[in-house]
Amino acid sequence: MWKEEDNKLKRTFEFKDFSEAFAFMIRVGLLAEKQNHHPWWSNVYNKVNIELNTHDAGDIVTDKDIKLAAAIDKLI
Repeated sequence: MWKEEDNKLKRTFEFKDFSEAFAFMIRVGLLAEKQNHHPWWSNVYNKVNIELNTHDAGDIVTDKDIKLAAAIDKLI
């Protein structure tokens, strides 16, 4: 579940192993590039942490972030 905190949408995704986490990151990367809206993220083994906000709007959560978060959720 996404949570809004510190002017960001945040979510941690957990997978079976690194390969699944990395495959997810590739899919998210392609999706983000298509929407021209790129997340801050990190990965350690089977966990992927994603944070979304819109720099051009003053680093706040906007409809662009909500749209990307919903699209990311559909990848699961």
